[in-house]
Amino acid sequence: MALQMQHRCLYTSKKVYVRSVCLAQLNDDKKESLPNVVRLLPAEEFASLASVFNRRLITGVGTATLVALGANFCGLTSFLLGFSPGTGRNLKLDVLYPVQGYSRCIDTNEGFEFIYPSSWVRDQTVFYRALGKAESKRSLDPPQLNGMNINPRRQNLNEPIVAFGPPGSNGELNISVIVSPVPLDFSIEAFGGPKEVGEAIVKTITGSGRKPDVKGILLESSLREDPMKSLNYYKLEFGVETPSFRRHNVAICCARGGRLFTLNAQSPESAWPAIKQDFCNVVDSFNLTS
Repeated sequence: MALQMQHRCLYTSKKVYVRSVCLAQLNDDKKESLPNVVRLLPAEEFASLASVFNRRLITGVGTATLVALGANFCGLTSFLLGFSPGTGRNLKLDVLYPVQGYSRCIDTNEGFEFIYPSSWVRDQTVFYRALGKAESKRSLDPPQLNGMNINPRRQNLNEPIVAFGPPGSNGELNISVIVSPVPLDFSIEAFGGPKEVGEAIVKTITGSGRKPDVKGILLESSLREDPMKSLNYYKLEFGVETPSFRRHNVAICCARGGRLFTLNAQSPESAWPAIKQDFCNVVDSFNLTS
């Protein structure tokens, strides 16, 4: 019995040993038959994906930058244009984006342009009135019979083409442009130099002394020449005082093609020290474009 048990154990041990040797041999054969596989590092394995990610990242950043510039996000475009204000203004980019605190108004119908404080807003009453006037000129309706006009007094009234002022203001502080029809051969120089024209305007405002409650004084006058267009701009600074208000005005006027252009910037006398530089910049920027 003991001999039989010993034989069985030996047999079992031998069987296990033979099985282990076979498995080891089989594994060795598999290792020899498998091709050599090279394990890549993670950085090398994802290198192609990294390049794709970089291209998409650059494209995304570029697109976001263009959108931010186009929308003037957080004043980014205005800030960048501030480094080269001359270039921005020469390209008329200040029509869309403020440059150093100023936006540009361009009137292609009347042919003039100027800059104004970017925080100011257009006078909507003047805007819609001018829009209605322009629409009436393009109207397809037949003219009034016998040359009759519904409101002849309105046609002769010199109304501003455009006006700007601080939001919520009462109109005492504003910039406006008036374009008046004059004879084709009209010349502002025929009335004299800037000083003579300025004094004539002050006399017109005060009624040449017939309005004792209205006082006016010409403070300064100067000439700006545009030799390329053979055009002279008269810059006038004057004050007007009545029992109810005191105003400071800076105006510039010129004539061309049967039209008299006048830009006037006015403010209460009390606000003049703070607004003076802005008004001078506005007046000096006024130009005819056609």
